Amino acid sequence: MERGPAIFAAAVFLLFGAALLAWTGARAVRRAPVAEGVRPAVAVPLALLSGAVSLALGVWCLQRF
Repeated sequence: MERGPAIFAAAVFLLFGAALLAWTGARAVRRAPVAEGVRPAVAVPLALLSGAVSLALGVWCLQRF
């Protein structure tokens, strides 16, 4: 993998994952809905898992180059 695309992909994954985790945490603390029409018991863990996977992909992209 070339350096430029790897760094760009890593930055996108890391920013998205961090923003998703921060947003989900802020919504969960205020007991506001995380996803419209979905129970919080399902939405919060799914959003946290998605954010963590995105962060892991960003780290993986950085390790590849």
